[in-house]
Amino acid sequence: MTATRSRYTELARQLSAVGAVKRGLARVMPTECPAGSAAVLTLLDQHGEMRLGRLSELLAVDTSVTSRHVAHLTERGWIERLPDPADKRSRILRLTPVGSAMVDDLSRRATELFAQTLDDWTDDEVDRLNALLARLRHDFGDRRDRPYGDPRPPAPTAGSRP
Repeated sequence: MTATRSRYTELARQLSAVGAVKRGLARVMPTECPAGSAAVLTLLDQHGEMRLGRLSELLAVDTSVTSRHVAHLTERGWIERLPDPADKRSRILRLTPVGSAMVDDLSRRATELFAQTLDDWTDDEVDRLNALLARLRHDFGDRRDRPYGDPRPPAPTAGSRP
């Protein structure tokens, strides 16, 4: 096995072990707000109100999965569905004040867990990890529209520069 392949094999192993981090986070989160619901709340907090289709795109899941999360969150009063002024047949999803408070609580819980767990990491180590994870997410996002293993750059979109 080449050194490069071995390096990527190890990367795949390490990323599969991220499940332990997710399980640790799940243990400190409120039981009434599972991970999928937390992801919906976080995206609405970050991106503002949006249609269900856009939310599904951001989550990278089927609309039916997103609909179940939205129903769960609506029942709890954390989000609301409003008529879309541009298309009365569609709905816009928006955080409620109670939903915003839940986002704040989720963020606080995650921050406290990381601060406690990584208390022996230096600021530089945490900053490097954040930068590398952001880069990894960005690179995978840029390549999402291409078939697996396709080395070509993504096709330009309207308004983009080559």
